[in-house]
Amino acid sequence: MNLVIVESPAKAKTIKKYLGPDFEVLASYGHVRDLVPKEGAVDPDQGFRMLYQVIDRSEKHVQGIARRLKDAEALYLATDPDREGEAISWHLYELLKGRRQLGDKPVHRVVFNEITKRAVQDAVAHPRRLSIELVNAQQARRALDYLVGFNLSPLLWKKVRRGLSAGRVQSPALRLIVEREQEIEAFVRREYWTVEADLAKDTKPFVAKLIEFAGDKLEQFSITDGDRAAEVTGALERAAAGHLRVVAVERKQRKRFPAPPFITSTLQQEAARKLGFTAQRTMRIAQQLYEGVDVGDGAVGLITYMRTDSVHLAQEALTEIRGYVADRYGAEQVPSQPRRYKTKAKNAQEAHEAIRPSSIRREPGALRAHLTNDQFRLYELIWKRTLACQMAHALINTVGVNLTPGGGHLFRATGSTVAEPGFMVVYLEGRDDEQTADDDEERMLPPLAEGDLVDLVALRPEQHFTEPPPRYSEATLVKALEEFGIGRPSTYASIISTLQEREYVQLEKKRFIPTDVGRVVNRFLTNHFASYVDYDFTAKLEDELDAVARGEGDWIPLLEQFWRPFKERIHYTEENVKRSDVTQERIDEPCPKCGSALAIRLGRHGRFIGCTNYPACDYTRDLGSDKAEPEAPEVVADRACPKCGSALHVKRGRFGRFIGCSAYPTCKHIEPLERPEDTGVTCPKCNRGTLQKKKSRRGKIFYSCSTYPTCDYAVWNEPLAEPCPNCGWAILTKKVARGGGETKVCPQKDCGYTAPSAEQEPTAVPEPDVQASAPRRRRARTSS
Repeated sequence: MNLVIVESPAKAKTIKKYLGPDFEVLASYGHVRDLVPKEGAVDPDQGFRMLYQVIDRSEKHVQGIARRLKDAEALYLATDPDREGEAISWHLYELLKGRRQLGDKPVHRVVFNEITKRAVQDAVAHPRRLSIELVNAQQARRALDYLVGFNLSPLLWKKVRRGLSAGRVQSPALRLIVEREQEIEAFVRREYWTVEADLAKDTKPFVAKLIEFAGDKLEQFSITDGDRAAEVTGALERAAAGHLRVVAVERKQRKRFPAPPFITSTLQQEAARKLGFTAQRTMRIAQQLYEGVDVGDGAVGLITYMRTDSVHLAQEALTEIRGYVADRYGAEQVPSQPRRYKTKAKNAQEAHEAIRPSSIRREPGALRAHLTNDQFRLYELIWKRTLACQMAHALINTVGVNLTPGGGHLFRATGSTVAEPGFMVVYLEGRDDEQTADDDEERMLPPLAEGDLVDLVALRPEQHFTEPPPRYSEATLVKALEEFGIGRPSTYASIISTLQEREYVQLEKKRFIPTDVGRVVNRFLTNHFASYVDYDFTAKLEDELDAVARGEGDWIPLLEQFWRPFKERIHYTEENVKRSDVTQERIDEPCPKCGSALAIRLGRHGRFIGCTNYPACDYTRDLGSDKAEPEAPEVVADRACPKCGSALHVKRGRFGRFIGCSAYPTCKHIEPLERPEDTGVTCPKCNRGTLQKKKSRRGKIFYSCSTYPTCDYAVWNEPLAEPCPNCGWAILTKKVARGGGETKVCPQKDCGYTAPSAEQEPTAVPEPDVQASAPRRRRARTSS
């Protein structure tokens, strides 16, 4: 028996099918060792010695591997084909060797880019040794992250606020988001006008835009107000007298080529644009497709390895794709030579392929019944992109027409049509929002020739305003991270999720906005650790780590070069920078109460403007207000406090805006700013109130009794005025699955009743495995 180790049980199940009875396949369940989570885990004074320990959840898996290893003739380490995968194999090897459980059994490292029978069997037949270069690159990366986190985070606790943290890679990413927000805030909107002509030739309408007026070429800000636009329009109408003459017609045909096959970053961008997936969701689903899905005849890996920045396709794959294109779309849609793409990244990781289907002949439609909705949508996206990249280019006919009313004025009309769609019948790459022009829209012009007269239907002066740069979406942030060389494709998803988890940024309408804490942390880092959040410095460090992975550099000198100046900067900042220097940002305005300087300060509820003479002077105001006088409270019209009759005010608390009594703290009445939606379902606990739809402080919907806090009954799912047929509880709840299906569920945790659908008979489960619990209730804190 030969023992094969992979990361996940899903992958183990798929590979076991291909290797037969002579092989046992077990999962390590990810990493088995990590640094000891305390100071000194990386010791710079001992040559950056790293102290590892077995991860608690992994101990039982390591023991299981050790037991099976006793009966094995050889050990095959088949973890993922990248730095992380190499490190997992090395850590497991070191553990087994250190515990003297390996003996003199041969150890082989096998790598494959796709989980298919041919690829797996070929990898096992041609193993290699563990790559110490890849292992050292991963160790260096882990050591750097540890040294930054364990030294910079405590400094943030002292200088800003307890509980904060900083990271080597996510800090430059935070800087990107904060600087974009600062650009937006500093943006000054400018007005400009354009003039368009509605024209017609033989009753066929089209539009032309004014590009020259009185012989002068128009720029964006040539016409800056309505009065000037009216003057220009009047002069054009007088010159035109109802007609424009065609003075030039330019016809061209251009080629459009397909986008290259997916790499990790472009897959994340396109899944965000077209499917609305987060980077994390994309990688999770891609992992499932790679590790194997049962498609009717057993589990099979549907795509190649999803962590790559190489656009290379194997010759075998190219042959299959080109053959499929010829069979389905005709030989004329196959280019004379296979399309080969070059990787733009300076240091493409490892010798992987691009992300592609393991077989192009596994059509998405044929797999629909075996995949979840998310799996199907992502697989279809990958399949179409791969297919299109080996198809014929598209031919676009374009026409540009110049027209004049005389007087040195010139209009321009453009149009395009798709002459031969080529690859566009299969797939067209999505666009980010800043790319507003749609080159692929068919804009037809009527047949026009030089000297033709066309009818002027109307002249339209159009007012415009310049727009600030857009906030980053997931797609555009991934694109920016890639362009700046911040992180690597496999880390983009974790960078984004870390920034959100630490509440440095928040996602609003699918756009990243820095929080007040995120702004202060970024200001601290850019002021006192400028080089470590510098984009060029971060990219250079990534390049040096890549050189270690290729065996072109040594990891210990790399760590030494980073550590000494970083440690000195930590010590200097700790001794010389005061907390007020970090949390306060002085503004050019005196305090209206005492005359001292005002500053933007960070408080419990975010940033605000306050007097630097605090506590002697307690003047404060909201950051968004530019009033020098204290703001008048926002009064709730036509209502009084139901407890004491005083006026009600709109206030801001820890969890946002709410309505509170103006007599606080004498009267502590509070209520939500938005009236909760009443479901009409009577509360099953008190039988007095009704269940209302509310939103938790994290934005999650729940349903609770209208008499709260007298009655604290609450459930997560929508309540139904139907008694449970199993236990008799007064209500059932409606649970909506991710795929869209609905299930009736009893909220009583000791019942377990479910009704999967209206068509199926409900089933009673007397002892459920998972017990549902109602959300905990907390009284909202208020501030006067």
